[in-house]
Amino acid sequence: MNLILLEPDEIQADGLAVLSGKRARHVREVLRAAAGEEIRVGVVDGALGTATILEDAKQLRLRCDLSGGIPPVSRVDLLLAMPRPKVMNRLWPVLASLGVGRVLISNAWKTERNYFDTHVLAPVHVRAGLIEGLQQARDTRLPQVSVHKQFKKLVEDKLDGFGPYAARLAAHPGREAFPSGQLAALPTDARVLLAVGPEGGWTPFELELLAAHGFATVSWRPRALRTDVACAVLLGLIHAALA
Repeated sequence: MNLILLEPDEIQADGLAVLSGKRARHVREVLRAAAGEEIRVGVVDGALGTATILEDAKQLRLRCDLSGGIPPVSRVDLLLAMPRPKVMNRLWPVLASLGVGRVLISNAWKTERNYFDTHVLAPVHVRAGLIEGLQQARDTRLPQVSVHKQFKKLVEDKLDGFGPYAARLAAHPGREAFPSGQLAALPTDARVLLAVGPEGGWTPFELELLAAHGFATVSWRPRALRTDVACAVLLGLIHAALA
C-alpha cells in the first residue's frame, strides 16, 4: 500500500481515526511506522493527506490532516466484455490503479453466460479489489461499476446516459494506428470510453453495432492480447495521450 484509505465514517470530527486488521499490520510490518511518525492517508472518494500515529497498541490511533485536495475523477471509462472470473478478479485492482471513472461490465457473443454467476462480481468483492488498486496508485476516487447482461441494449439505449464522450474507442486486433494525436487534441475536460471485448475480439455484428454508435476501432499491433494485458496497454496509451 502506498496510501492508507479510510472510509468517511472512520474519521471522527476531531480528525482522529483508529486502524486495525490488515491496514494496521501494513503500517507496522511494511511501513514500519511508529508513534509520532506520519503516513499517507486518504478518504474514499475524498481528500488526500497525512496522519500522525498517536500510539501503537492493538489498534493504531491516527490524527489525520486531510489537506491534500481531492483527486479528479478519471476521464476514461471502460466498457468491458466479462472475461473469465479469475481474469476479472485480477483486473479489479489493476483498473483502479490505472484510473477509470466507470466500469461497464457487459455480455458479449463470446462470453460464457455462467461468468456472471461468479462471486467476483459481488459488490463487496469488487469494492475490496478496487480499494486495493487505489491504495497502490495513491488515489481515492472509487470507480463506479455496473453489470449489463444485454450488450445491444447497453450500446443502443444506455451509453449516452453515461456520457457525453468526446471519443469512443473499440479495441480489436488489427493494424489501425492508435489515435494518440487525436486524443491529445481533445479539451482538458473531455471524456473517453474504451470498449474491450473478449480475448478473441468482438464479432462482426458487435463491431458494426459499436461503429454505428460512434466507436472507432483501435488496436495495439495485430496481436490478440489477453483481456488484462489489453486493458493495461490501451488504458496506458489513452492516459498518456490525455496527459
